[in-house]
Amino acid sequence: MATVMQKIKDIEDEMARTQKNKATAHHLGLLKAKLAKLRRELLEPSSKGGGGAGEGFDVTKSGDARVGLVGFPSVGKSTLLNKLTGTFSEVASYEFTTLTCIPGVITYRGAKIQLLDLPGIIEGAKDGKGRGRQVISTARTCNCILIVLDAIKPITHKRLIEKELEGFGIRLNKEPPNLTFRKKDKGGINFTSTVANTHLDLDTVKAICSEYRIHNADITLRCDATADDLIDVIEGSRKYIPCIYAINKIDQITLEELEILDKLPHYCPVSAHLEWNLDGLLEKIWEYLNLTRIYTKPKGMNPDYEDPVILSSRKRTVEDFCTRIHKDMLKQFKYALVWGSSAKHKPQRVGKEHELEDEDVVQIIKKV
Repeated sequence: MATVMQKIKDIEDEMARTQKNKATAHHLGLLKAKLAKLRRELLEPSSKGGGGAGEGFDVTKSGDARVGLVGFPSVGKSTLLNKLTGTFSEVASYEFTTLTCIPGVITYRGAKIQLLDLPGIIEGAKDGKGRGRQVISTARTCNCILIVLDAIKPITHKRLIEKELEGFGIRLNKEPPNLTFRKKDKGGINFTSTVANTHLDLDTVKAICSEYRIHNADITLRCDATADDLIDVIEGSRKYIPCIYAINKIDQITLEELEILDKLPHYCPVSAHLEWNLDGLLEKIWEYLNLTRIYTKPKGMNPDYEDPVILSSRKRTVEDFCTRIHKDMLKQFKYALVWGSSAKHKPQRVGKEHELEDEDVVQIIKKV
């Protein structure tokens, strides 16, 4: 492990020394690809060693969505979890109070949201320091990440945490780059772009591909992608997760400072200890999770508004709805009746490809 760490440090030093211009773009692309490969080795150590993953990190996924609280030690993650869910996570004013992963569940607008209080990460977690690796690999399984920051500590903490998460292949508040990468058997590297390109050229692309021992591929860009974007697509193990920055302990700063913080994107100021703006935080979590609630209606009865079926906004067809209830339901599916904003008239008879909207009412008609 030390050798991999040393290699990573050497490459990072070389990248810091290299000037960024057109002449060095090809060399920097090569270094970035090498760095990404070494980071992957750190993440997935060889299967030989006997050590386990560490207690308390394999938390069973429960509820409809999962939100992870990430932050440095002693910023108020446990207090926030206790106030939001009523779960007891040990709270003290010294660092590293929480040593394992503590789950809690909140029910909000009919959806069960699992909150994970992860131990504090320290700088260098992406290189395996502290409990960093387990903390961040648990964060990869979340639907939304809540980075808890201390209002009285400098904003540089935000950048440090982002760097640790980026090093683990988590991309915060980003969309996957719009480029296609397809391996083929022969024909060399074929590089086409539908937009003006300022970051990548054929030589850089070839250098990055050769580092991954790819000599035949079709690469099409539909956006002005960087070398990092291309490496992300080749690696294929990147997670694109929405993220909210919860600024805690706002009761200890002035109103002027709070107004400055309020202008920043993806922010939500709270005070966990005094329970200020916790409703606003829940509202924001709901908005970033982007869930769709669907109510069921048994034949001849009123819709059940108490217990909605929760779907992700990316998978919300009638087929996904049936699979969520029971996997055998599709075999007996004949058609569905839908009331709500996705229906052209009430009720509309639809097939399983129909896309549902939030708070639709669905009745499934089975084959006789």
